[in-house]
Amino acid sequence: MLSYLAEFENYWGPLRLFRYITFRALFGSATALVMCFIIAGPLLNRLRQFKLHQALRGKSEVGSLADLHSGKKETPTMGGLMIYFSVTVSTLLWAAPNIYVLTALAVYTGLSVLGFLDDYAKISKRNSKGLNIKQKLIWQTLITLGALSMLLLHPDSLAKVREIWMPFFKEPIFLALPIPVLFVFLFFILVGSSNAINLTDGIDGLAIGCTISVALVYAIMAYAAGNAIIADYLFISFVPGVGELSIICGCMVGAGLAFLWYNSHPAEVFMGDTGSLALGGLIGVVAFMVHQPLTLVIVGGIFVMEALSVIIQVFSYKTRKKRIFKMAPIHHHFELKGWPESKVVIRFWILSLSFALAGLGTLKLR
Repeated sequence: MLSYLAEFENYWGPLRLFRYITFRALFGSATALVMCFIIAGPLLNRLRQFKLHQALRGKSEVGSLADLHSGKKETPTMGGLMIYFSVTVSTLLWAAPNIYVLTALAVYTGLSVLGFLDDYAKISKRNSKGLNIKQKLIWQTLITLGALSMLLLHPDSLAKVREIWMPFFKEPIFLALPIPVLFVFLFFILVGSSNAINLTDGIDGLAIGCTISVALVYAIMAYAAGNAIIADYLFISFVPGVGELSIICGCMVGAGLAFLWYNSHPAEVFMGDTGSLALGGLIGVVAFMVHQPLTLVIVGGIFVMEALSVIIQVFSYKTRKKRIFKMAPIHHHFELKGWPESKVVIRFWILSLSFALAGLGTLKLR
């Protein structure tokens, strides 16, 4: 919205700054940061007032982990709402509305609603089981279908959306992926990234801290993909208009930092599925639109590690009746080994930043 102020630069020269994505991304991030702090107080009071507390698993389900997390039972959830409103409003203020921004916000909104319903189901049932898998998959399928339809039906995105790029390659591996295959590809990106961040959201500050580093990298990637000169220099896909996604990534960083203020150990609020499912899907669809979906495996290495630990644990137990880890996701394994929660989080943040930098390095290694 504010990008239109650049049209009045003849009346006041400094308004030309609103043309620059970097300027708007920085101020979008700052706006989201401030807005999240403003929202936090009233929202936390409401969550406490209505006793919207996180439903924790009992000792029969998680053993000694229940004792480690016993102090969290009165912590309110649905904190993802403060991130959602901060990111959405800030993006609408600072980003130029194009098909890529609108698709990202549509996916983010759809998954926020799904996460909210899942959290509400857990709270109302007073257990850790919310919506069933079938309900989630139907919702995620509809969101994928809607996002892909938006991109395929709009002339600005139609020409590029079917291209598939891989890290380390100078050319796309597919110029026009068949639409049914493209749908399945996008579905797995959205579902995989949503569930991976959801699995990571198990201890104070872990998921949001790792999300911040991933969002920073994709802000840079989106800017590079939307700039013809930089894209040509790096041998990456040039997608006109996609640079505006760096603003939504910047808003994620700003809102994430503010949320971390309240979510750091000991957490005053949890983001819940309202936050984790939605942020995962938002990052996934941004990665897809900037033609860096497979790079997400590197950039989001922590999320991949968390998801793989669950897959390995389940496969091992079902086939050999033996567990590889003390508990999955893997951050709980280290908790049960005796690592303090804050040490697990900080060490995972270090790994997350390392993965993010490694993923950023793939832009040059072609």
